[in-house]
Formats: sequence, structure tokens, C-alpha cells
Amino acid sequence: MKKFMTTTAGIVLGATVLLAGCGSSETAGSEKASGGEPAKTIKVAHYFAEDHPQNVALKEKFKTIVEEESSGSLKVQIFPNSTLGAEKEFYDGVRNGTIEMGIPGLIMQADIPKMAVPEWPFLFKDFEHVKAVLNGPIGEELTADLETQHGVKPLAWSANGFRMFSSNRTLENLDDFDGLRIRMPNIPNYITLGKLLGANVTPLPISEVFSALEQKVVDGQDNPIATLKASGWYEVQSDVLESKHMFSPNVYIINSKFWEGLTKEQQEIVEKASKEAAEYEFELLEKSYEEDKKFLEEHNVKFTTPSEEFAKEMENAAQPLYEDIFKQNPWAKELVERIKAEAK
Repeated sequence: MKKFMTTTAGIVLGATVLLAGCGSSETAGSEKASGGEPAKTIKVAHYFAEDHPQNVALKEKFKTIVEEESSGSLKVQIFPNSTLGAEKEFYDGVRNGTIEMGIPGLIMQADIPKMAVPEWPFLFKDFEHVKAVLNGPIGEELTADLETQHGVKPLAWSANGFRMFSSNRTLENLDDFDGLRIRMPNIPNYITLGKLLGANVTPLPISEVFSALEQKVVDGQDNPIATLKASGWYEVQSDVLESKHMFSPNVYIINSKFWEGLTKEQQEIVEKASKEAAEYEFELLEKSYEEDKKFLEEHNVKFTTPSEEFAKEMENAAQPLYEDIFKQNPWAKELVERIKAEAK
């Protein structure tokens, strides 16, 4: 009898777990919009920490606008901090439709060369320059092949920020890069730039950076300081060089088939929410720089502003990368000139 009761309890428990699991994965079908139709759930994946401006903008703007203006016909679930996988994994998830939306960096540039352009070194002057380029005709040109080649529709450009080197020693001249072990994304232009500056480059996913710094597998990394703060890397770094050697954008993307399954009104809402959230994230990131710098300095991180001579040396060191880019891409030199002409 006891064995029978135990078996029965196990069956009931198993059924409960199964039903609970179905409920979590089928949220879209279990909730009803105001018109009685099942609500559709938009999962949004990215790699930023929860308190990073990117995630804050998603929560405060994108999710709020989509859910309120769709009258509940669309629900938004946000997955920060590589919860649904590192950048390549969640980007592939958006491509194949297991994830509806994502905010990757420019990981797709291996297949779509023009998507690499915003991260070419020493290209942008400031945030206003970036916004003028990415939110205009050039930005549309850069994303033009995303949907046909990768099955994802671009919705808006957002900002990761100007990249800077953090390290466990002070960088005051080009010689200080000699032998420095730097983590950079596994993207050819990044790796080439690091090597041209004299560093030993180790490509790693962003989810592995903290442990690599903590265990001294690498001496430093390059990212905007908002990421340095939000990801806690300042705990295992002593210095930041305000190199601003690249601007690193992100792009809101949505699976094309999922997009086509939305009503025209829903599409307009999602696109509007993406643009407003991205604009808000730009604002948050710009405003947060001095606050983030103060926070990091209070946690014993030393900031070094490169001298004019040092800045020029870094820019000159990057020129062989541009020479290769121009040889491989006949359109590149003219595009760089157009981008630089947008600077005020």
C-alpha cells in the first residue's frame, strides 16, 4: 500500500512539473489579449548585466510600450546577462526562430562585411557623430542585407559605447602594450587591431571575461566602462586607458518569420518601442559616463587619458588594418569618407 501511494504521488508530482513546464514555455498561448486572442510572447536576449543601460532601457521603454500599446496582445520577456547563451548562441537563436528578438553586437559581420564598419578603429568623434551616421541613410545601408542573408529584421541601432582598455597595469605609451594579454571579441578586426598595438590577443566570449581576468589568464580587456562597472570586472582590474579606440554599437533584431506573423499594428508598435528604447539607452549611456568613472575611481581604478602623441601613435598603428580593409572592399574608402564627413 505504501509502495502504491509513493508511486501515485510520484505520478502526480511528475504531471505537475510537466504542466508547469508547459505553462512556462507556452506563455504565449496561455494568456489572452483584450480581444480574446492568445497573446504572443517576445523573448529578448542580450549579454549585458541587469543594471546596464541596455537592460534598463528594455525594461523601462521597450517592454512597457509593447505591452501597453498592444493591449496585451504582445508580452515581453527579457533575458539579460547571456541567460539564453553567449552572443553567437542567442544570435543563432533569433535566426532560427527559437528566440524572437535579440540585441547582439556586430557578430554577423563575418558574413555581412558592411556590418563591421561601425567598429572600424578611430572612426567616430563622439556620440552625436555616431547617432548622425547610424540613424541616417548610412545606418540603413549597413543593415540592408541582414534580412535577406540571415533572416533577421533590423529594428534600431543602440549603443554599447566607446571601447577602452582596462588592464592590471597602467598604459601610458604604445610600448606598454608589448606583451599585454588582452581579451577581445573573436572578430578579425578586433584581433588585428590588438596585435597592431602590440598586445597578445585572446578571443573569449563576454561571459568568460571575469574568470579570465580573475585567474590572470589575461591582463586586460576592451569594452566601454559601463560594461566594466556593470559586469564587476573592476574588481579584478586596476587601470583604464581612455583610448576610445572603437565605437561599439548594438542592433535590435527580430526573427523575420515571427515579424511577418505580427499584424501591421503590432509591427508598428514593436518598431516604435525598439527605436524609443534604443534612443533612451543612448541617453542613459552618455549620461552615465562620468558617474561610472567616479564609481570606478572610488573602487581604486586609475584612469589615464592618452596624450595627443599617444593617441596619434595608436591611430597610426591601426592604418595597416585600413589598408587591408580597402583592398578587400572596393566600397570601403568612400564609405569611410562619408562617415567622417558627418562629424560636426
